[in-house]
Amino acid sequence: MQKINWGIIGCGDVTEIKSGPAFNKVSNSSLVAVMRRDAAKAADYAERHNVPKWYNDADKLINDPGVNAIYIATPPDAHEMYALAAINAGKPVYVEKPMALNYAAAKNMAAAAAEKNIKLSVAHYRREWPLFKKVKQLIDEKAIGEILLARLEFYKPPLTAEELSTNHHAWRVNPAIAGGGLFHDLAPHQLDLMYYFFGAVQKVTGIATNQCANYIADDLVAGSILFESGVAFSGAWCFNAATAADHCEIIGTAGSIRFSFFSGNTITVVANGATAIFTFDTLQHVQQPMIEKVVQYFLDDIPNPCSGEEGAEVMRLLQEFAGR
Repeated sequence: MQKINWGIIGCGDVTEIKSGPAFNKVSNSSLVAVMRRDAAKAADYAERHNVPKWYNDADKLINDPGVNAIYIATPPDAHEMYALAAINAGKPVYVEKPMALNYAAAKNMAAAAAEKNIKLSVAHYRREWPLFKKVKQLIDEKAIGEILLARLEFYKPPLTAEELSTNHHAWRVNPAIAGGGLFHDLAPHQLDLMYYFFGAVQKVTGIATNQCANYIADDLVAGSILFESGVAFSGAWCFNAATAADHCEIIGTAGSIRFSFFSGNTITVVANGATAIFTFDTLQHVQQPMIEKVVQYFLDDIPNPCSGEEGAEVMRLLQEFAGR
């Protein structure tokens, strides 16, 4: 394989800017086919993005001989089904986060890929952002000494009745489709980065509840992780707060690192009495750095940037935090 010719299953909102255009901007990569169950929407996407082929049947896209890699961008309830179909067809898979509906499904996907010797990567794309790569560099270089604790606070005002009436928001708070609520939609990025920063997990505990009953999914989650390295993490997610908050602080023996996951482009480092601020550009296509790495991995040039086993471990953390 000298070039990755991608087929997208589920060409919805996430693919419009975040990921879709990037497949044609990365070296040795091209987007050649898209699929959506609504044929008119699939055709419209293909026309607007200059994609040569479109389908409303996933099996036809998967078995298209001109497609040699599959990107799955449907809601989580379909990830396992489409990933297994692609793996059984012998085609490598790049799957959106959360990796699956639950931990069991994620493990099944990872096991199938390993058994068939088919490559599987998970779209925890913030790993490849310059901002978070810098955070990891600061940790690895011991810029704030030995890491002791990481604390996260993430709060959002409740979804309005109008927002809940639209499919864009409604499926995200339907556990049958999303696996949970907004925690399952947003926290995979955050928990994956903690795992990426600090390594294997020794112990995880959590609680979840539905406080406001605006929908059936949990709307408050809190929990903690003890990593095998000795680093402790605590996090709280509230989706009914009066105001929004997006804070993470990593505390070490010589200082701290502060940043946001979704609402900022700076890192503030306080160490040994001095403060340094690092600022990063906003990315046009947020998945492009990860897609570049996945292409290189599929072409056997580099190791897997986020494996199915790693994605399954993040699913386990989500499940434990949600108290299930």
